[in-house]
Amino acid sequence: QVQLMESGGGSVQSGGSLTLSCAASGFTLDYYAIGWFRQAPGKEREGVSCISSSHGRTSYADPVKGRFTISRDNAKNTVYLQMNSLKPEDTAVYYCAAKRSYSSSYYCLKYEYDYWGQGTQVTVSS
Repeated sequence: QVQLMESGGGSVQSGGSLTLSCAASGFTLDYYAIGWFRQAPGKEREGVSCISSSHGRTSYADPVKGRFTISRDNAKNTVYLQMNSLKPEDTAVYYCAAKRSYSSSYYCLKYEYDYWGQGTQVTVSS
């Protein structure tokens, strides 16, 4: 059974940091591109960052550039999202998603993904 499980969310003050993890079970992430998305109340789900399966190419949404870092550890079958200098506008449920693709291409649009985790809440207070 293919599953993605996010963890690491929580409540922090503005300027703080969190690291989210996306652990895969039932399949190996080596052959999957991964994306992080977030959804704030009343808003559409939006892309945050994405990483290719091969060569670790990455992309970031403008609001998080320079503050967030996506990485993957295929040996642990896990992808991470390091979030620094958090702002109240980063408050949302964060989701990871996987798309089967063994290439150096990354995918940052939600409709491109096949599998989704259940999400983890991140709350940033001012």
